[in-house]
Amino acid sequence: MRSVGSLEVSVAGLGCNNFGMRIDDDSSQRVVDAALDAGVNHFDTADIYGKGRSEEFLGRALGSRRDEAVITTKVGMQVPEGEHGGIEPYITRHCEESLARLGTDRVDLYLLHQPDPETPIAETLGAFAKLVAAGKVREIGCSNFSGDQLEEAERVAGELGVPRLVNAQNDYSLLNRSVERDVLPVCQRLDVVLMPYFPLASGMLTGKYRRGQEHPEGSRLAAWGPMAEQFASDEKFDVVERLTAYAEAHGHTLAELALSWLAGTPAVGSVIAGATSPEQVRANAAATTAWTLSDTERAEVDALARAGD
Repeated sequence: MRSVGSLEVSVAGLGCNNFGMRIDDDSSQRVVDAALDAGVNHFDTADIYGKGRSEEFLGRALGSRRDEAVITTKVGMQVPEGEHGGIEPYITRHCEESLARLGTDRVDLYLLHQPDPETPIAETLGAFAKLVAAGKVREIGCSNFSGDQLEEAERVAGELGVPRLVNAQNDYSLLNRSVERDVLPVCQRLDVVLMPYFPLASGMLTGKYRRGQEHPEGSRLAAWGPMAEQFASDEKFDVVERLTAYAEAHGHTLAELALSWLAGTPAVGSVIAGATSPEQVRANAAATTAWTLSDTERAEVDALARAGD
């Protein structure tokens, strides 16, 4: 368990973006039960996942076990034309809708899903502050912010005397390390907890995909069609093959290397991995804490992942 503001979250988190899109209500229930039984208490969703069904399925699945869970949900992405995701009326309305779908009286961690360039961050923070004061939100954060945007939010929160962002959620894995340029250093400096999403690079770091072969039926990359090529390029396969050999030489799987490497990164709180089955939940939870890499091993992995950049 690790602290995110006043919250205590499991290092292994469950991404619920599959709920209502790739798996149905009953399957979501089994995944949530397996997660809780495996010691996972952090459930990450958003108002847009499954067009709201993800929140609905998660709320029903938690049921009487709601108090065992830390729920993260988000607002402000796929905003209808003419509206702005960072303004107070939009945030307030969508928070109420999320609470209703989740069947709960509070969101533990509420994130702005993406920056709203048309709205001053002061207004967004003010809207969040009112939700916190009303007891509808416990902690706040952001997703897909740059380092500069995190710095601005910290400064403005201090000037206004309102709750600060305690969490940043960004795409981060051994195949996508762009956050290390600015976001990760800012998180460390400001004591903002980073939560990686796509930690397995859409399955590339599970070993399920093979160079030159069709993507397995039902997999995420198979569903994405031509768009998947940006994730499954020859350069990415070069890195995956090097990392796979390294993991196996040390008695671990590629997924254990990928998730444990993230879990051991400074400023990282909870590693958010999606799952469509109880077996996948249990495997991801175990993999996240399977390998405590030494400084030497981290340096070796770093070199293997960066080779060819």
